[in-house]
Amino acid sequence: MKLPPHFRRALSMFHPYRGRLALALIGMLFTAATEPMFPAVMKQLLDRGFIGKPTLQLWMVPVAVIGIFVLRGMSTFLTNYMMTWVTSTLLNEMRGKIFSRVLAVPSSFYANSTVGKVINSMMFETQMIIDMVRNVLTSAIRDTLTVTMLLGFLFWLNWKLTFIALVLLPLTATVIRITGKRVRKLNRDYLEVNAELTRVIEETGRGQAVIKIFGAQHYELDRFQQRASALRRFTMRMNISTAAMVPVTQLMAATAVAIVIVIALVQSSRGESTVGDFVSFITAMLMLLTPLKHLAEMAGPMQRGLAASEAVYALLDTEPERTGGRTLEKRAVGRLEFRDVSFAYPGHKEFALTDIRLSIAPGETVAFVGMSGGGKSTLVSLVPNFYSVTEGDILLDGEPIENISLKSLRAQMAMVSQNVVLFDDTVAANIAYGDSNPDPERIEAAARAAYLEDVIRALPQGMQTRIGDNGNRLSGGQRQRMAIARAIYKDAPILILDEATSALDTESERAVQSALEVLMRGRTTLVIAHRLSTIERADRIVVLAGGKIVEEGSHQELLERNGAYAGLYHLQYGGEIPA
Repeated sequence: MKLPPHFRRALSMFHPYRGRLALALIGMLFTAATEPMFPAVMKQLLDRGFIGKPTLQLWMVPVAVIGIFVLRGMSTFLTNYMMTWVTSTLLNEMRGKIFSRVLAVPSSFYANSTVGKVINSMMFETQMIIDMVRNVLTSAIRDTLTVTMLLGFLFWLNWKLTFIALVLLPLTATVIRITGKRVRKLNRDYLEVNAELTRVIEETGRGQAVIKIFGAQHYELDRFQQRASALRRFTMRMNISTAAMVPVTQLMAATAVAIVIVIALVQSSRGESTVGDFVSFITAMLMLLTPLKHLAEMAGPMQRGLAASEAVYALLDTEPERTGGRTLEKRAVGRLEFRDVSFAYPGHKEFALTDIRLSIAPGETVAFVGMSGGGKSTLVSLVPNFYSVTEGDILLDGEPIENISLKSLRAQMAMVSQNVVLFDDTVAANIAYGDSNPDPERIEAAARAAYLEDVIRALPQGMQTRIGDNGNRLSGGQRQRMAIARAIYKDAPILILDEATSALDTESERAVQSALEVLMRGRTTLVIAHRLSTIERADRIVVLAGGKIVEEGSHQELLERNGAYAGLYHLQYGGEIPA
């Protein structure tokens, strides 16, 4: 039988652990070998112990029975221990590979995939794949061996009656084949609904403040209940489909047992078999039901695992960001040049940026302004190569950034975004984020420069205080200053500021603006600004509209032109535009 490609791929992961799997196989062999021992003991006990004068030594009976179950217990433990060790190790490895791939995927990945779906694949679907391989390996090997051993014993005992039992096997295979296709389709739909439910839970946890302020608890509860109900329906349909195979299999077995009993009685009346033969045969045949049941039930986890593997391997096969490029041997000077740059987001035909020509000198502060959707954030996101340009080139110190390794390129940049991202770690760890050997003195200096001294002093453990999920133990302004301190600590030659002071009150804004002015000296700084008052002292202001540069110059020069920038200034502040 040809194995499905995803199953073969999952099975290949076990290759490095073939030694431990061999021990598990030995355990399965011993377990299977003990199966026919018990009915064999029953035959001897009945034929030599209960009919006429006993010819058995009494001590042999408990020794044989206890010995069988001791051997069986040891072999079962060996199998379970080895399989658990291998599968738990593989589960960690698979989750590690997914996490590593998630860190390496390009920014465009999240345009089509939600965080909830990624979490679902990493935590839930990987477990289903491992369970599939474990259950299939265990059932396919141990239960097949058990069936083989018991059938061999039955053939030896009474080959005529055994042919009746053999009718079970092709019928069971037919039932599994018919049911398997439906179960796989149900499992695929089940996983999609489960991913949606995970996404709802993740969004609810992330947006709890918005939910409360807009009174959307009932709306979110309805969303949750709809998906939870759909998940329950799919669970019921899957279990009904898989459970239906078991009674059908058992009915076929019961029919075979009934026929065997009738034929055995006929043989006994002719003196062709003994009581021990009959009881031993029936015992062995009934013992066949359990492994046959396991083989029938194997289709359930098999189909669930195959459905899960489609999503997991699609994630693992996602093309990562480029890995080539030259490593910069020294700190960049900071000259940036945009040569006829055009850009369209993946999957979009329309260009978000068109024919951008711009040269930024080392240490120059350039502010990008314009109406929403003009292309400011898109343009700046091309500099750290979050996206690759569609046409043209971006040069750093005269070298195309596509020729520079991403790690080396991004090491030259620090960023403070409007949407601050902090981690549930200490203050010190957040400031020195990404530094494998943090310098306590630099951390303190960065905190001072970002005016965080009073904030840190008020925390219970100072620098070693954990700040909660995304810094939720801090105020909005404090979180923004933490992000600024992180950029100060990195001390990169290129600085990207995306509304870096947007969450600050007036007093904090003045303090941080002063710190930023010190930080910006000698650094190439790209500023995305909506409040024009924050960029009046920029060396140059570039106005973007419809993905194109429509104006550039100093604040005063652009006001004097009375063009697009002057119009924006008038919209924000009203009245007459100063001469």
